[in-house]
Amino acid sequence: MSAAKRKRRAARWVYPFGNGKAAGGADKKDLLGGKGANLGEMTRLGIPVPPGFTITTAACIRFFERRGRLPEGLKEQVGRALQQLERRRGQRFGDLRNPLLVSVRSGAKFSMPGMMDTVLNLGLSDSVVVGLAERSGNARFAWDSYRRFIQMYGDVVLDTGKAPFEDAIEALKRDRGVASDAELTAADLKRLCSIFRKIVLRRAGTAFPQDAHGQLWGAITAVFRSWNNARAKRYRRQYGIPESLGTAVNVQSMVFGNLGADCATGVAFTRDPATGEDVLYGEWLPDAQGEDVVAGIRTPLPISTRRASAERPSLEQSMPEAFAELQRIRKTLEAHYRDMQDVEFTVERGRLYMLQTRTGKRTGLAALHIAFDLHAKRVLGKEEVVARVEPEMLVHLLAPVFDPHQQAAAREDGRMLGRGLPAGPGAACGAIAFDAERAERLRADGRSVLLVRTETSPEDLGGMVAASGILTGRGGMTSHAAVVARGMGKPCIVGAEVLRIDEKAGVLRARSMVFREGDDLSIDGSTGEVFVGRIEPRPSEIQSALISRRRAKKPAPRSTLARFTRLMRWADSIRRLKVRTNADTPHDARVARALGAEGIGLCRTEHMFFAEDRILAVREMILAADREGRDRALRKLLPMQRRDFVGIFKAMDGRPVTIRLLDPPLHEFLPTEDAQFRALAEELGVSKRALSDLAEQLHESNPMLGHRGCRLGLSYPEIYEMQAQAIFEAAIAVRRRGVKVAPEVMIPLVGTVVEFDRLAARVRAVAEATHRKAGVRPVRYPVGTMIEVPRACLTADAIGRSADFFSFGTNDLTQMTFGFSRDDVAKFLPEYLEHQVLPADPFAQLDEEGVGRLVRLAVKEGREGSPGLKIGICGEHGGDPPSVRFFHRLGMDYVSCSPFRIPVARLAAAHCVLEERGEAGSGTS
Repeated sequence: MSAAKRKRRAARWVYPFGNGKAAGGADKKDLLGGKGANLGEMTRLGIPVPPGFTITTAACIRFFERRGRLPEGLKEQVGRALQQLERRRGQRFGDLRNPLLVSVRSGAKFSMPGMMDTVLNLGLSDSVVVGLAERSGNARFAWDSYRRFIQMYGDVVLDTGKAPFEDAIEALKRDRGVASDAELTAADLKRLCSIFRKIVLRRAGTAFPQDAHGQLWGAITAVFRSWNNARAKRYRRQYGIPESLGTAVNVQSMVFGNLGADCATGVAFTRDPATGEDVLYGEWLPDAQGEDVVAGIRTPLPISTRRASAERPSLEQSMPEAFAELQRIRKTLEAHYRDMQDVEFTVERGRLYMLQTRTGKRTGLAALHIAFDLHAKRVLGKEEVVARVEPEMLVHLLAPVFDPHQQAAAREDGRMLGRGLPAGPGAACGAIAFDAERAERLRADGRSVLLVRTETSPEDLGGMVAASGILTGRGGMTSHAAVVARGMGKPCIVGAEVLRIDEKAGVLRARSMVFREGDDLSIDGSTGEVFVGRIEPRPSEIQSALISRRRAKKPAPRSTLARFTRLMRWADSIRRLKVRTNADTPHDARVARALGAEGIGLCRTEHMFFAEDRILAVREMILAADREGRDRALRKLLPMQRRDFVGIFKAMDGRPVTIRLLDPPLHEFLPTEDAQFRALAEELGVSKRALSDLAEQLHESNPMLGHRGCRLGLSYPEIYEMQAQAIFEAAIAVRRRGVKVAPEVMIPLVGTVVEFDRLAARVRAVAEATHRKAGVRPVRYPVGTMIEVPRACLTADAIGRSADFFSFGTNDLTQMTFGFSRDDVAKFLPEYLEHQVLPADPFAQLDEEGVGRLVRLAVKEGREGSPGLKIGICGEHGGDPPSVRFFHRLGMDYVSCSPFRIPVARLAAAHCVLEERGEAGSGTS
């Protein structure tokens, strides 16, 4: 036998935990997954955890390497662990009199709530359920557990789907005249088990398995396979989780929250995950199992009394001893993990058991306050505070809100449909979509969308990503919809039971009104209010405070604004990368400065040409028959361009402003409809036919790869000369007013050094003439280029010797490298992502393997040709944290992004430095 084979056979695949002892621990998440590592850690802390064992992520990886065959030695190790578990529990697996039942749950290194599969009550059969009923003295509990097991096992292992079981439950409830599952009797549930077994036989083509050991291996392999289900893949793409990690499998002895009135189940956070307040926060259900809470099947009750009412009693009121124990464990866990925890628990016959702990998902607001509260308690240092707040979380703090006056008017006008539970930050409005697929289609058509569901499930992830907000009729603050929406920073309302949602019919009913798909609603994820029609959101209070030209008095030290400001200051003291903005107007420049921009990395002059006061002159210039006609139109445009640059230079007050000369093809400035064309001919005083002939000459088969950028500048140098003159006249005028200026001129779409040299020479000639005419010392200015053509990357050494700076236009560089059209990629990109042709949308997250290789080459060779070459990036990737990490590693000088991504980029740049030091990472995944 080879050494490699002996090593594989000797591999340890199984780690038990229980009775205060556990192998592995919190530092073993790579091997045991987050859930398994934390179960072991809680066990060692003396926290009551039902015993069990963890099958490692390595076993899952080996399972896929062997193409669906179990690793060698796994069955033997599981058999020994199962015998040990039987001794600890004093029960036998598959025994008719005293059966051991287990749960089988997934548990990857990073939390993926609801994305992979779980099976509860495993070990039940037609005969074992009878023994369980006799031993427990509770026939309803036994048959309730069995019907849950058949349903979960059928769906997860036998691939029957959930819908047939749900339809059968609803039919039985209608037949019995009851509203909820809890009202079904033992006889009803026994009948339901019979119906469920027939569903399995019909849908799976096999009888429901009766052997406990066969059930166990069916569940283990199903959990392994769930690592590669569609929703898990989609979630990993959304959150950048590597495909190679695999999932652990946790087999744990069951404790039952559905044994009677002294039993319960619940989910809790050691702090409020929406605000960060230091209170136990969560929900529970009496006489229920855990899936009832997290799946949103029943609207749960509050844990703490301050959120309770006569109709909705708290755990604190109903089970004070269990509540007190939960409070004690809350403090133990927070002290141990040094962070907010998300826990699941069960109360069986009055005794509390902990089933899981993990670092809790939270909003950006909560992340900010939790980190600073722990800093105030000397638990976290300054750099740990910075590391604990994920860059994307800052989007939550800047989430839009409704104007309070418009919201109040909507209430007075009777437009408020009702309230649900406020589960996600911010406000949103949009067209109703009753399923994920429709939400994605509406979003692709450019509409804002609200995903409206009775309850969401992991299959809805695509629609949740596409939607501006999420609204569910059932579920609580820890339901799937709430947890996922908070993680995404999306407005969300759950448990809006006043709404009657019929997804199959595509109808929502409320207050005698009927709404169909495409109708508009508005939701406030902070208050839980739902409104008819559209209320357009506006910037949040913190956003307004940051960008207001008149600052309020100094904020209170513990206020959100003060803490946000301090976080950004600390991040700025750590990061190396500078952060600029993409801005084309003085207003955008002022907003960007307020949000921390250190300059403008991309000012797109074509955006100025579309303004109403100049579009006619632009069209006159485009359609001129000769140079004289173009010059006449350009003389009209010169003072307008000069005013644009004066405003931007003043707004930036000495910070660098990179101005890209005209880039798009000229046809984009022409009207497209016949009536508009006729009106233009009249305004210019020419015949429509003559105008049409001129426009026809501009037609291109592939304009984005045609006559644009520097090619336009070489064909019509007078356009770039006018723009350069406007830039330098504006700089001189602003400097005369005592304001510093730092213009940077960028020539777009260069593919050869000759293109750059010719146009740079013209810019410098205009600059010299403008300064000489004004009789002033020259304004300092660099002339650089936008690297967006693959050939420019390949010849960067030559271009770098001529250019003063490089700025990577990664949008076009991605487009040209892949051969994808940004306008048409949506037709096939979802399929590419679904089938892992690509790991992520390359227009949202930089493709490091291909596009990144070109960027790396260009940076290296550009600086070899010119060691002091300044290099930045101004594509949309400049505000994407994983892309920022790549640019940091390459040693770029700055990233440039849209104004409201600036705080994200600043914090991401700080995280890059902390990661290099080994200090970043909060475990918040």
